[in-house]
Amino acid sequence: MSHEDRDRLDGRRTLVTGGTKGAGAAVARRLRELGADVYVSARSMPEGYEYPERFIAADTSTKAGTDLVAEALTKAGGVDILVHVVGGSSTPAGGFAAIPEEQWIAELQLNFLGAARLDHALIPGMIAKGAGVVLHFTSIQRELPLWESTLPYAAAKAALRTYSKGLATEVAPRGVRVNAISPGGIRTEGTEVFYDRIAAANGISRDEAAQSVLDALGGVPLGRFAETEEIADLVAFLVSDRASAIVGTEVVIDGGTVPTV
Repeated sequence: MSHEDRDRLDGRRTLVTGGTKGAGAAVARRLRELGADVYVSARSMPEGYEYPERFIAADTSTKAGTDLVAEALTKAGGVDILVHVVGGSSTPAGGFAAIPEEQWIAELQLNFLGAARLDHALIPGMIAKGAGVVLHFTSIQRELPLWESTLPYAAAKAALRTYSKGLATEVAPRGVRVNAISPGGIRTEGTEVFYDRIAAANGISRDEAAQSVLDALGGVPLGRFAETEEIADLVAFLVSDRASAIVGTEVVIDGGTVPTV
């Protein structure tokens, strides 16, 4: 098999959760370019979406939503590649005292339990075929939590990483590779919304809010956040046959934000 063939994903049925915006949209686009049959799930289909027959409207932070997605993919014949991109934070600024219990539960559902439920529904089909790839999006915040504004998100991503590692060890002997990608900052529309929320809560400008995030992370040696296409390129490698010996790993893409111990 040539190097180019090992990049290709021709005919591999793929699900990208949160695949209509930001990094998720870039991932879906890149995998389609490599020949994958890409399904996307999100809460609502964007106007003029190019692949409506491959779109599943569902909120994967709920059991009903994950059941809907799993049922659609099972009817289609299961999945070969499962990429869990969906996630985010809506926690108010102000530290732990400003976080009500329902916020903790909501962010655990969105950033951890939704992925676990979809895995539970779809990985058995991979095991039956003796092949499959699962990729979880974690975050460097599991190591560098921003306590002022995103602590539940960080805790949920830490839980996702621990779960991902254990799952990888269990299913690798049955032909299913599980890994995680741990982004730092990514330049997306959602990042700007996050800055606006911090700015409003603290009475500062968006630029000052952005700098406060960089300061809280201890700076980014690369000098910038990752582009969505850079995230997509890493995903394309990890789900391809080039990465066939990579199992249970969390690959960090953060411009050097997390210090090397």
